[in-house]
Amino acid sequence: MADPKQQKQINIELSDEIAEGIYSNLAIITHSHSEFIVDFVKMMPGSPKAKVKSRIILTPQHAKRLYRALLDNITKFERLHGEIIVPEADNLPLNFGGPKAQA
Repeated sequence: MADPKQQKQINIELSDEIAEGIYSNLAIITHSHSEFIVDFVKMMPGSPKAKVKSRIILTPQHAKRLYRALLDNITKFERLHGEIIVPEADNLPLNFGGPKAQA
């Protein structure tokens, strides 16, 4: 009989290309009734143009799981390294239509 406390394992593959990662210094989040869309953008200083480097589409349930996981990891990070300071004066002109973007 299997031990109910034993967790199932998932084999997750990570290719070399994906493992390198993509740098992003801005996330734009929009949503509909059935999905959350997170666009990861790279903005270069002094450039009026920015490029979406990656788009992730999540169900509302997965978006909430991601939120909880980020909150948990930020809490752990700040416990070890101190509070992350976020400047309040982020005056980025982000008006793409649709629901208000937040990052």
